[in-house]
Amino acid sequence: MSDMNSLSRRTLLGTSLAGVASLPFVPGLARADDGTHCAAAGKSDVPPVAGPPRKLTIAWNQSAICTAAVPVAKAKGFFARYNLDVDYVNFAGATDQLLEALSTGKADGAPGMALRWLKPLQQGFDVKLVAGLHAGCMYLLAPPDGGIRQLTDLRGKTVGVTDIGGPDRNFFGIRLKEAGVDPEAEVQWRQYPADLLPVALQRGEVQAITDGDPFSYLQKRQFGLVEIDSNMHGEWAHIACCVIGLRGSLIRNEPAVAVAVTRAILEAGAWLACNPEEAGQIFKPYAAHASAEDLAEMIRIQGHHHQTLGSSFRDDIVRYADALKQIGVFRLSLDTSRYAQRVTQDLFAA
Repeated sequence: MSDMNSLSRRTLLGTSLAGVASLPFVPGLARADDGTHCAAAGKSDVPPVAGPPRKLTIAWNQSAICTAAVPVAKAKGFFARYNLDVDYVNFAGATDQLLEALSTGKADGAPGMALRWLKPLQQGFDVKLVAGLHAGCMYLLAPPDGGIRQLTDLRGKTVGVTDIGGPDRNFFGIRLKEAGVDPEAEVQWRQYPADLLPVALQRGEVQAITDGDPFSYLQKRQFGLVEIDSNMHGEWAHIACCVIGLRGSLIRNEPAVAVAVTRAILEAGAWLACNPEEAGQIFKPYAAHASAEDLAEMIRIQGHHHQTLGSSFRDDIVRYADALKQIGVFRLSLDTSRYAQRVTQDLFAA
């Protein structure tokens, strides 16, 4: 692998969490501050919402372990702490439909992957990205005897994905471009249902596959696959992968509620980074094929210790937008700084 890929996900995460307790507080970064719990990014003195409990609806994809902060926030009382009464809507449809649901008030907020949301947000949905929830949850896998050892080995090969326009397809397109491989001209991409990706590998229809947990973790173990790349390598380990989005009207009309629900989810995300075993138990009802122990291990090797807000979060969005320009998702003339300013909102600015 390249130098950028020389650190494993587990080594990087272990180093980050082992050393973070001794570091000074950095605004915008979740930190372990006493070895038993984690402090979330942003202000810690957010008051509960006044009056009777404020009912809210959060849309989420309950099959994705990277959204575990949502059930954790309810199970561990983070929502209740801010006087919020939250219901969930399981939403696994098209991103355009999710953003439309947020824009029209059918849901108040949602976690989602930055690389899935950024292109549809160009359509002008009344939705703002308010925080980076965590880093790292996408993986590129290959058989150990298939001749794929690094990104450049994919030149002339076919990669299996679950969605041609999905975040992992875009991310590994970005990574290939960084490695000097044209992801459009030199690599083919073929779409399969998640459970058929390993079958496509076995049949030789593809030479590598991409996805996220829990599918990637379980398939890697069951089929003896090796990790070629992930977004827990290099600079991408320090860039938010999953974001929190809120409907614009909630931010404008009830800013205290917007701050409270964001803070609750961030606190839940920071908590689960330091309590993976209990978080795995909480998420287990949503993952039929994974044990609580499996889920805890997935949480450990993802970047749940990393959260971003304010200018740091906007910088993440600019970085993604610039990278998407290089692989043809955004036009080259796009002003990425202006775009990031338009689609983000700093709820915790003084």
